[in-house]
Amino acid sequence: MDHANHTRLTHNELTEAVLDGATVYGPGDETVGSVSHTHGMGASAKVVLDVGGFLGIGAKPVMVPATDLDFMRDESGTVHARTNWTKDDLKALPTHEH
Repeated sequence: MDHANHTRLTHNELTEAVLDGATVYGPGDETVGSVSHTHGMGASAKVVLDVGGFLGIGAKPVMVPATDLDFMRDESGTVHARTNWTKDDLKALPTHEH
């Protein structure tokens, strides 16, 4: 996927309503996870990513700062993010306990 023409989100858009459900793509444009929920909003927001699993079953929840991900909208308005972390990098993070 070519992200060059996608519009980056501003810090004001880093909210649960905007980010929840967003797909996160790794360095090779492979899917590495999705946003399951958000804590806070704006520049201090943290997102919980479900990493691995299939259809949400067996996924590991990990929490990262939203600003560590490059959130954007594609041409159809769908929010997604890019990261330099691989799926294995994310799986190595501590499990987020709800």
